[in-house]
Amino acid sequence: MTFSILTEHDVDAKMELQVQGLFKQLNASLSPLSLQLVLQQASPITAIGCTVGDTLAGMGLMAEYSTVSGHKGWIEDVVVDQEYRGKGIGRKLMEELIAVGKQKGLTDILLFTGYHREAANALYQNLGFQKKESQIYILRL
Repeated sequence: MTFSILTEHDVDAKMELQVQGLFKQLNASLSPLSLQLVLQQASPITAIGCTVGDTLAGMGLMAEYSTVSGHKGWIEDVVVDQEYRGKGIGRKLMEELIAVGKQKGLTDILLFTGYHREAANALYQNLGFQKKESQIYILRL
């Protein structure tokens, strides 16, 4: 297994198809944006991929932003292909993203996950994430 930061130059048509396949496992109702286009945007995004041979077995992304309260990271789209679950890939993806956050001097890293994702919730708590007493709202545009 190889874990590496992905850049727009790493993403080809085959990887885009694999990203779409991973997203169907994460949430079948999501229509993912092109990973190559996301990585070309001006806002800083770190994408970590785990490949086994030429297969993308898992990935996670962290967007960075700054507010008056600090320089923050928001982790999104962490998913491991069902064939590779239970092998520590999700933990390693998260550890890599946390290491990037520390290296960049982030003050906080936030994430959201559904209550039903028991394994993910347990992993995040084990990594030191604390449940924030707040509400999250969304306005779909």
